[in-house]
Amino acid sequence: MSTLRAEAARVLLSNWRTSYTVPAGGLYPHQWSWDSAFIAIGLRHLSPRRAQQELDTILSTQWSDGRLPQIVFHSGKDDGYSPGATFWRSEDIPGTPPVRTAGLIQPPNHALAALLVHQADPAESDRRRFLQRAYPRLVRWHEYLRDRRGGASGLARIVHPWESGMDNSPYWDAALGRMTQTFAGEIPRPDLKHADAAHRPSNGEYGKYLYLAARYRDHECDDADPGFPFQVVDPAFNALWARSELALSAIAELIGADPAPHRAESARITEALEALWSEEMGSYVARDELTGELQQYRTVSGLVPLLLPDSPHTQELLDLLRGPHFALGDVAMVPSHDLTAPTFDPGRYWRGPSWFNTAWLIAEALFERGFTADAELLSRSMDKGALENDFPEYLDLYTCSPRGTTRFSWTAALALDLAAKLETHR
Repeated sequence: MSTLRAEAARVLLSNWRTSYTVPAGGLYPHQWSWDSAFIAIGLRHLSPRRAQQELDTILSTQWSDGRLPQIVFHSGKDDGYSPGATFWRSEDIPGTPPVRTAGLIQPPNHALAALLVHQADPAESDRRRFLQRAYPRLVRWHEYLRDRRGGASGLARIVHPWESGMDNSPYWDAALGRMTQTFAGEIPRPDLKHADAAHRPSNGEYGKYLYLAARYRDHECDDADPGFPFQVVDPAFNALWARSELALSAIAELIGADPAPHRAESARITEALEALWSEEMGSYVARDELTGELQQYRTVSGLVPLLLPDSPHTQELLDLLRGPHFALGDVAMVPSHDLTAPTFDPGRYWRGPSWFNTAWLIAEALFERGFTADAELLSRSMDKGALENDFPEYLDLYTCSPRGTTRFSWTAALALDLAAKLETHR
C-alpha cells in the first residue's frame, strides 16, 4: 500500500489548484462536480482538511436555484476545453455565482462524500464547522433535483448525456437517434489531442451533444423548455440521490437537525426506482421520459442501486455482476456495458471499458452490504490497474491497458480509498 499511497499522492498533488483538484492536466483543466466529490473521498486519507476544501469549493459555486454545476471555470477562460466558459456564458444567466460555470449538472454523490470526509477527522471537521456549512447547500441541491428535475415518477431526469457522467452509454441511443437537430457550427474536438478517436464518442454524437447544450443554455438553463428532445431517467443518478439522502440523514444527526425527512426521501426514491427494474434484463435500466420506454440494456449504471440497503433486487444484481454479463474477477474491474450485448465495444468510452469511479461505487456497495470477498476482489483489481498504468482514466477490460488520459485524479483518489479499506479488512 505504501507505493500506491505515495504514487496516488503524487497525482493528487500535481492536479491540485489552490482550493480544488482538476481531473487531469491538459484534457480536463477545470473543476468537475462529481469528480470533486470522488476526489475528496481519497484526499481524506492524505489531508482531511484539503478534502473539506475540495467540497467547500464546489459547493460555493451553487446557483440560486440550488443546482451544483457540472463544470466550474475558475480561470474564467476556456483553457483549451470545449465547450468552455465562452460557450456557456453563465454570467448572462440570473442567479449564477460570480465564477463562470456550465449550466448542466452531474450525479449527486456530494453528500456521501461530505459524510466520509467528516468521518476521516471529526475533530477537525467540527472545528471548521464543515458539516454545518455543507448541510444547507446539500439540502438545496437535493431540493433542486426534486423540484426542478423531478417528474410524476418521483425520479430525477437528466437533460443531457453528460449529466449522467456516462456520456455515450447505449441508454441514450434511442433519444439521440430520434433527434434530427445537430449543432450548426464547428464541432471542436480538443479531446482528440489526448485520446484515440476510436475510444471517444463520434463527431455525430458530439454534434447532438452540443446542440442540446446550446439549446439548454439559450433557454437560460431553466428546466422549463417543454419541447426539449432529451429527457431520460438514469438508474445510477437516482440511486446516488437516494444514497446521498441517507448520508444527509447521518449529517443531520451530527449537527442536530432532523434526520427523518432525509430517511423518508431516500425510501421514496428507492421505491420509485422500481419503475426502472427490467425483468427481461435482470437489472435496473434507464427510461426515456418522452416515450415512457425502458431502455433494455445492461450497463454498470443499472448495478449502482446495490448501494441502497433497501433495494429488493440485491441477489439479482449480485448474480448479474458475477455472471457472464459483467464477469467479476475475470475482467478488469466492472465493464461499463454488458459483455454479451451486440452494442458492446471493448474500446469505446462507456460502451465497454472499465471505469474507476463506477468500480468504486460497486466496491463501496459490496463492502457496505457485507459482500466482503467480492469487494476485496474488485478492490485489488482496481488498485492493480491504477498503479501499473499511471492512474489512467479508464481501462481496457481484457488487456488492462490504459485508455483516455493518465494521472487521473479520481483514479488516484479512489484507488487510495480502496487500498485503505483493504488494510482494515486484513
